[in-house]
Amino acid sequence: MRNCYLSRNYKGVDGAGNKAKTDIERIMAENGFVNVGFRQTRYTNSVLAFLATLAGVLKAPFSLRKGDRLVLQYPLKKYFTFVCRMAHFRGAKVVVVIHDLGSFRRKKLTVGQEIRRLSHGDYIIAHNESMKRWLIEKGCQVPVGELEIFDYLSETKALPHGIVHKPYEVVYAGALSLRKNTFLYEVGAYVHSFRFNLYGNGFELDKAQGKTRFVYKGFVRSDDLIATAQGDLGLVWDGFSVDACTGDFGEYLKYNNPHKTSLYIRCELPVIIWDQAALAAFVRNNGIGICVASLAELDSVLEGLTSEQYAVMKRNVAVISERLSAGYYIRKALSEVKL
Repeated sequence: MRNCYLSRNYKGVDGAGNKAKTDIERIMAENGFVNVGFRQTRYTNSVLAFLATLAGVLKAPFSLRKGDRLVLQYPLKKYFTFVCRMAHFRGAKVVVVIHDLGSFRRKKLTVGQEIRRLSHGDYIIAHNESMKRWLIEKGCQVPVGELEIFDYLSETKALPHGIVHKPYEVVYAGALSLRKNTFLYEVGAYVHSFRFNLYGNGFELDKAQGKTRFVYKGFVRSDDLIATAQGDLGLVWDGFSVDACTGDFGEYLKYNNPHKTSLYIRCELPVIIWDQAALAAFVRNNGIGICVASLAELDSVLEGLTSEQYAVMKRNVAVISERLSAGYYIRKALSEVKL
């Protein structure tokens, strides 16, 4: 039996989704997995990107052997069902690593369509226990494991921080537009004892309440951010409201693993996360941050956070960061596949 994967074209890796996928490809390759497609490409031209991925998809069935185990990263757009069927025709088994569920944020599939599509695999690796439970509740009959958190490869190291003094500085990296993350424009009204350092595109400072509480740093590439992030904790929050993560993007936090969580950990920043988020259990169990019900309470929570408590979280974060840099979680999830 060979462990195999299918490489494809990725239109750049600055986006979180592609970064997670190329990291997993690299981890598999370094652990002896065989690429049954063509080499990974990064064409940004749509025609070249389409042809490069299609060529790999068409090659894969001829490269597979009976008894092989093929890891597919989902979604694979229109090719997923075809590749699964061809793999089965060749006598191979398919392990599906979920990155995104189309029936959530983008609503490109109904829940039923998504479950039927995923069921073409023989084993599914979900993000976490919450996503695993959701898949089973929605009728998935295929065995489901879990990743826990996305690994994050980077040659860059977080710079050592000196002694941290209050007031704390909170980092938020990602989409900063009013349309996607309305909460950023309201949270300033509740902030009195700390400030936000914002990394990303599209922040309109003039529209934010408590604007003196924000420092807008602009877009910084993730590798550079690991070494240069200015702040003491990283915030994982999405949606319209300070009181809960709402809207399609916010609700999705109940089931997915936001890649920015892994980025913060690689920056060696303890995490602040919504207590209803799927990753809240991971943060709590590993002692790497704070879970809050509402951002309205964050001011008092940080006021009460002692330097000793913060130092413990920092030490725990450094341990998890080392794991993420070594591909620990995807290697563990793949080792637990029983086929």
